[in-house]
Amino acid sequence: MRLYIKYMVSLRCKNLVIAKLDKLSIPYNYVDLGYADLTNDLSDQILIALNTELKSGGLEILENYNAIIIEKIKNIIVELVHYDEANPLVNLSDFIADKLNLDYGYLSNLFTKVKGETIQQYYIRHKIEKAKELIFYDEKTLTEIADILHYSSIAHFSNQFKKVTGVSPSVFKKMKIERKINIENL
Repeated sequence: MRLYIKYMVSLRCKNLVIAKLDKLSIPYNYVDLGYADLTNDLSDQILIALNTELKSGGLEILENYNAIIIEKIKNIIVELVHYDEANPLVNLSDFIADKLNLDYGYLSNLFTKVKGETIQQYYIRHKIEKAKELIFYDEKTLTEIADILHYSSIAHFSNQFKKVTGVSPSVFKKMKIERKINIENL
């Protein structure tokens, strides 16, 4: 039995699901971002208990087909942006359609209808979150960050960053440095 789990987007979430399954003695084959493959089907009573446990950790079992598809799209994007070190330069629409074996037009319309934003907007927000993380840790130059996130130019990266955050990457970096100095002077 495969359970799809809403809001499961990090390794912490994955560990939480494993802990909850272990707590309820539910055998599983595999747990990954967005789902858990269980060894057996669950009774309604156990399913309710598991959902209650997951909700206490901010997660939730999905039962609706459209909700499952939306979570799959979100998990593909999160994994592509945040966890895929190779992060190949791909056409996002083809990549998602191939991964889910569904028509991209259908997926795009469903996502926009349910989430109120396009898949592309969601993808860009996650790229900018990744950029903010890379800027925060100060291990890469802005040009390197733009390259890592597959922007065609530093100008394109800067424009999207500013559109999402309200400030340019260089201003964001400067604000981070100023906050660090203020904290060190306490």
